[in-house]
Amino acid sequence: MLKTLYTRLALGLFLLLLAVGLLYTFISLYSLREYSASVNQALHQDLAQNLVSDRNLVRDGELDRSALEELFALYMAINPSIEIYLLDLDGTILSYSADPAKIKRNQVSLSPIRRLMDDMSLYPLLGDDPRSHDRQKVFSVTPVPTAENPEGYLYVVLRGEEYDAAETMARGGKVLEMSAWALLVSLAVAMVAGLTIFHLLTRRLRSLTRLVEQFENSDMRHSPPSAWSHTTRWRDKRPVVRDEIDYLGVTFDDMAQRIANQIEQLTEKDAQRRRLIAQVSHDLRTPLASMQGYIESLKLRRDRLSPQEQDRFLDIALKEGRRLSRLVDELFELAALEAKEKQPVPEPFPLAELVHDVVQKHGQSAQESQLTLSLSGDPALPTAYADLAMTERVLDNLIINAIAYSPPGGRIDVIVGQAEGEPEVYVQDSGPGIAEQDLPHIFDPFYRGEASGGSGHAGLGLAIARRIMTLQGGDIRVENRAAGGASFCIRLPIYTSF
Repeated sequence: MLKTLYTRLALGLFLLLLAVGLLYTFISLYSLREYSASVNQALHQDLAQNLVSDRNLVRDGELDRSALEELFALYMAINPSIEIYLLDLDGTILSYSADPAKIKRNQVSLSPIRRLMDDMSLYPLLGDDPRSHDRQKVFSVTPVPTAENPEGYLYVVLRGEEYDAAETMARGGKVLEMSAWALLVSLAVAMVAGLTIFHLLTRRLRSLTRLVEQFENSDMRHSPPSAWSHTTRWRDKRPVVRDEIDYLGVTFDDMAQRIANQIEQLTEKDAQRRRLIAQVSHDLRTPLASMQGYIESLKLRRDRLSPQEQDRFLDIALKEGRRLSRLVDELFELAALEAKEKQPVPEPFPLAELVHDVVQKHGQSAQESQLTLSLSGDPALPTAYADLAMTERVLDNLIINAIAYSPPGGRIDVIVGQAEGEPEVYVQDSGPGIAEQDLPHIFDPFYRGEASGGSGHAGLGLAIARRIMTLQGGDIRVENRAAGGASFCIRLPIYTSF
């Protein structure tokens, strides 16, 4: 029952309103009591003086004791809410109108009496209640027989025992009933208003919760509808965030879109992995089967084969073994690059010198394939900043591929230059070029286009080259030449001294 935010807010609001209502009732009753005491003292501040003058308590400059006794009896009958006391100049109680059995004090403090006589506007000002050792009440006081010749004080407690009893009865009855009804009505109105406001405030949150549940129960391949397309203002196709709930909704939209994209990428990666495994299995099986076949043939037919045929069988098996070894090495190299286990160690070096050395290294292989391998361009290149060995590995792959795909009598042009201040190297062959449908996939692992035919390459060299260039912060691209053949270009970052 208390699992929803709305229910918890409603319960919290109820408890808060109840606490506020009870506190307000207590403060109201206390304030009303103080207000009543203040009004009572203000209205009766001259009561003691009027009693002295109206009842002729002073005769010939002296206090008339018999008249005072008549006053006590009279006011106990007609106004039991007040109590009259006669005090001496030290505050000792000399006589009184109250029940003697209920008098607890023999003396009252003169400090509040003197303060009130000095300033009659100091109300409510409380004095000692003779009926209690610690209770205080509002009072009226006057010196007797006169202010010029005081012998004591006429001390009138304005809210006596009868008043307290009547007030307690009223508070326990009608006042409490009215307070209870006021509290209940206030709580009901505030509760309805609060629940309505909470309902409106949590509406978007409930909508977001439903979208999250829908997305959680789906395959998460497709992002849900925008969380706040119906509640958030949009400007230039971007949400205007007004509060935390809008921010949460926009963040959820972005998160759901990223999750959907990541799942789509994972699905594609999984499909690529399956294709990769199938292709690796095929490429590993081919040289292994060929090598195994020739070795078995050599073992079974050794006596019937001439030494020349035996050498040919061994050469073919050795060639297939080297092919298999090269494929395994490339697989490990690509895996290490993809896992970032093999990281480049950049250093400044002259790119033109490296290209010259690589071209010289492959010159013999090009001659054996009846190809012309040439180097041209501007050798005054900016200093490159990359991994020297990795860059050489990329150039090796490009030139080996160019030799493999160029027909006898063709040529391979290696051109050095720069663009936008960065050094570039072009490797251009005179082969059949790359089919247009193959260009977007030419750097994918194990991808071999139509022109690859029987080259014997597994399609890992270009994938390794692209990964190396990406790790170095460089770039590699390919295009077909108008005169025929393919043109590969690598660009490296330049060295900047600090």
